[in-house]
Amino acid sequence: MKSKSNKFEQNQVITSPVVFIENYNKSIPKNFPRATSRALKDFQITHSTLFKKFDDWSIEKHRKRLMDWLFSQE
Repeated sequence: MKSKSNKFEQNQVITSPVVFIENYNKSIPKNFPRATSRALKDFQITHSTLFKKFDDWSIEKHRKRLMDWLFSQE
C-alpha cells in the first residue's frame, strides 16, 4: 500500500496523456465515463488555458475538471 505522501506526490507529477488515462481510469468508479485519447485531445482544445504545454497532465490539476467535462459530453 502506498503512503499518503507518496500518493500525493504521484498526483502532483506531470505525466503524459497515456499515463494520465491509465491512472484516471483506475481511480474512478466503474459507472463513470472513461478517459480516452480522443477525449483528452478534445478537453485540451476546450480548456487550453489549463495547460502550459499541450501534453502536460496531472491528476491533481485535471482529474476533477476532466470528470465534470466528460459527464457534460454525454
